[in-house]
Formats: sequence, C-alpha cells, structure tokens
Amino acid sequence: MKIRKKAKDEARQLYHLCTVNGRLDENRVRQVVQRVIAAKRRDGSAILAQFVRLVRLDCARHTAAIESATPLPADVQAVIQAGLTRRYGPGLTMAFSQRPALLGGIRVQVGCDVYDGSVRAGLEALEKSF
Repeated sequence: MKIRKKAKDEARQLYHLCTVNGRLDENRVRQVVQRVIAAKRRDGSAILAQFVRLVRLDCARHTAAIESATPLPADVQAVIQAGLTRRYGPGLTMAFSQRPALLGGIRVQVGCDVYDGSVRAGLEALEKSF
C-alpha cells in the first residue's frame, strides 16, 4: 500500500501529540486511534498504518533484548542494566533471555543497535575472514 505524503505527515503529527517528555503516553495513543477511526476518513487506514509503524519503532527504541547462552547472575544483570540506562537513558525496558545457540557471551539489541559479543558471532566473523 502506497502512503501519500499528507498521510505520513498527519501520522507524524499525531505521533508527536502522543509524546510526553520524550515518551509515548498510552492513553493518548488510544485516544488518537479511536478518533481517527471515528472520523471515518478515506485515508484513515493509511494514517493509522503509518502511526502504528511510528509507535512500533518507538517501542523498539525503548526496549533492550539481552540474550546470553546461560542464565546471567543478578549482579551481572544489574551491571548491564546500569550501563544501558546510562547509554540510552531512563525508561528502558529490559528483557533477559537464554539462547544456547550463542555458545557463550552476550548479545544486546536496543532498537536498531546490536552489540554482539557472543562466541557464535566471533566464529562467524572468523569464518568470513578466511
């Protein structure tokens, strides 16, 4: 579906109306969606599609996925949380998970930023260099 520039601009304006102190307000997001649906505009679906895209990107920017091959001790988790909070600011949601395929080390993803210090990534890099 091709989205017109006007629909993108309106979705961006609605997105900015939903932010409070740099964070999305869930109640405002719900109100915006309800009002766009109630307006029954012809380009309403395009505006909502772009708006949902912006909301998803914002959620990804404020979510950190931390993967490790083995369970991380609480003190290591606290150090990682402190470092990520220092780097990305407060309000970052963190999810720790296990992924044995990493073989060792840690992989952190915050939005588009990926920090891969896993053994698997190291072996793949070594393989590419040959």
